Amino acid sequence: MSVIGAYSHFLYGEVYQRDQQCPQYLVSGRGYFFSHKSGCGNIWVGSRKSEGKIIKRRNFRVEAMWPDLSRPSELEMEEINDSEQLDQILVHAQQNSQPILIDWMATWCRKCIYLKPKLEKLAPEYQDKVKFYFVDVNKVPQTLVKRGNISKMPTIQLWKDGEMKEEVIGGHKAWLVIEEVKEMIQKYL
Repeated sequence: MSVIGAYSHFLYGEVYQRDQQCPQYLVSGRGYFFSHKSGCGNIWVGSRKSEGKIIKRRNFRVEAMWPDLSRPSELEMEEINDSEQLDQILVHAQQNSQPILIDWMATWCRKCIYLKPKLEKLAPEYQDKVKFYFVDVNKVPQTLVKRGNISKMPTIQLWKDGEMKEEVIGGHKAWLVIEEVKEMIQKYL
């Protein structure tokens, strides 16, 4: 049986029946789930007489596994441009008793550029719990950079109650940094 998926992926599977047995198959792919029901007799799969194999009708169930469209897959992080804006964000977050995450980055830093989209994909998981921001250290006054006590980039900090609680310095692989950021967020939720 061949199926063309909505994501322009080709999912291909052939089911053979030998000696009147109905095998149990579970084939999964992006966006689709295929499972074999007990019994035979509904879907004609095909024939390969040249190979001497007999293929009979099968019962299959096809279910769509659609993504949750009620939540965005990615949230763009808001940029912080100066100390006054950071103060306003911290006051607002403190009033809502909500932590904020700040990605301190630079446009010349390759790891920073690679990590930012990964953080934007992480943001929807914490959409109502944590607000995500970024600071380009080359565009802001150095007083803001000193206030964050930034020495290496990328640095991801979690701020709560008006002060920096914890940070992850992301000089290693992005997926490891994201895992460390998730652990850091879970501590302060």
